[in-house]
Amino acid sequence: MSPLLEVAGVAKAFAGNAVLQGVSFTIAPGEIVGVIGPNGSGKSTLLNAISGFVALDAGTLTLGGQPLHGLAPDKINGHGLARTFQLPAMPERMTVFEVLLAADNRRHGFWRSLLGGPAQREQEARTRAAAEQLLDELLLRAVRDNAAAALSGGQKKLLSVGCALMGKPRLLMLDEPTAGVHPNLRNDMVRTLKALAARGIALMIVEHDMHFIGELCQRCIVLDRGRIVAECAPAQLAENPQVLQAYLGSEHPILEAAL
Repeated sequence: MSPLLEVAGVAKAFAGNAVLQGVSFTIAPGEIVGVIGPNGSGKSTLLNAISGFVALDAGTLTLGGQPLHGLAPDKINGHGLARTFQLPAMPERMTVFEVLLAADNRRHGFWRSLLGGPAQREQEARTRAAAEQLLDELLLRAVRDNAAAALSGGQKKLLSVGCALMGKPRLLMLDEPTAGVHPNLRNDMVRTLKALAARGIALMIVEHDMHFIGELCQRCIVLDRGRIVAECAPAQLAENPQVLQAYLGSEHPILEAAL
């Protein structure tokens, strides 16, 4: 199977400090890949580089054969790459359902959908149906008409995933999706994300929760000081000397216990 995402030789430095150094990997359609590493290893910068929020110093990015490097975030999103952020901000005066509707980048707006003819009205109906379905999948039905800004931290994370999915992405990148999510919702999130992958959506997940990584991911990419030091299945992390060295400089019993 041809790769969906190809990252080749990506490098980025800030004020002379090399944060990413020749990072290369691929992700296949429907694959779930975890990106892990100690604090400061370059995980968030890698997500920002791929999604267009920071410019590359070197390297190339392609999605389905389409070059992404040098494009603005909205253009990259239009090619089928969506992402979430660690601390999602939500509008003060929009409901959960309205936020989902607004997140569909194919939508033409309420009045234009009414005045623009059958095609626009059909698109509006599809958008509303997709939003209603996501409310159920993400367990947000009970807060459908609540103000999005008033949600709990975990619910905002779930809503941000829903917003990303409204654009029908081929690749979804999640930045610490379990942070602030109630433990009772973790299993539901695992189930939902696996269902997305079964539909062919690739997932790239930056996460510190090793239990979550172990439950969900098929493969892990381990960063340390801007370089990939290991690529392996989650079950192999605790046995990999390069991974142990990256985290503590020695054996890591906590990592072993988590996996």
